[in-house]
Amino acid sequence: MSQVASQVATSEALILEVLTHLRSGQIGEATARFAEEFRFTDHGIALEFKDKARLAEFFHKTRELYPDSLLLADRVFPSGDHVIVKWTYRATITEPFFCGLSRKTPVSVEGVSIVRTREGEITDWTDYYDGLTSRRTALAAHFQEWVEL
Repeated sequence: MSQVASQVATSEALILEVLTHLRSGQIGEATARFAEEFRFTDHGIALEFKDKARLAEFFHKTRELYPDSLLLADRVFPSGDHVIVKWTYRATITEPFFCGLSRKTPVSVEGVSIVRTREGEITDWTDYYDGLTSRRTALAAHFQEWVEL
């Protein structure tokens, strides 16, 4: 196998391994696959992380707020040190309803992740999806910096 083909297979396996760790709640194992200097950008809710501890907090909070959420990798497109993953995110959220009641609402959003790897580590991970449809505003709010006027 050529070096390029080997790198593509390794990059694809690395991304799928991280998704498997996240699905099973192994946050430490997932964040360990990121390089010391990395960037994780979630364009759906306008967040960016460059610190592993903060990224781990993001993944933990995601599991806490959306315990039944599931990200399914529909297609994987490896190309050198980049991997593009087309995915579907599914979750059930509880939202306020009439007269103080609440209701459970299913959410399904398609998105894409573009990931760059170097020497077996993730250096850049960017997610693109419709943030409003995903209804992850509670997650975004947790990480927004408050500015007092």
